[in-house]
Amino acid sequence: MKSEIFKQRFTVPASAIDGLNHVNNVIYLQWCLDAAEAHWISKTTEAQREQYVWVVLNHFISYKNPSFLNEELETQTWIESYEGVKSERHYKIIRPSDGKIIVEATTLWCFLEAKTFRPTKITEEISNLFL
Repeated sequence: MKSEIFKQRFTVPASAIDGLNHVNNVIYLQWCLDAAEAHWISKTTEAQREQYVWVVLNHFISYKNPSFLNEELETQTWIESYEGVKSERHYKIIRPSDGKIIVEATTLWCFLEAKTFRPTKITEEISNLFL
């Protein structure tokens, strides 16, 4: 049931660097969330985004290697599975220059009606966009 991999490349900005002179661990989570949002926007219409929203139920993140100022990184994300109102999304952040995995993460998302914020079953229309 895995979706295609959505990829984004970017350069590590100074704002991501912490006191240890590498990317702060909280920033990686933000980059994962940014990739998930970009993937959602790339596949859906404005009308669909007005009708449905996602909220996070939990995150799991594993830090494999550090990254540094001005390095090029690539965020990869895909939907691993979904059932009912929940969807499991996976992420990898890699450094293309050496192929090293920087971060691996998983987020469990819940699908909601935007107007009521009540969980709703992931529709076939939405699942067909991704899977």
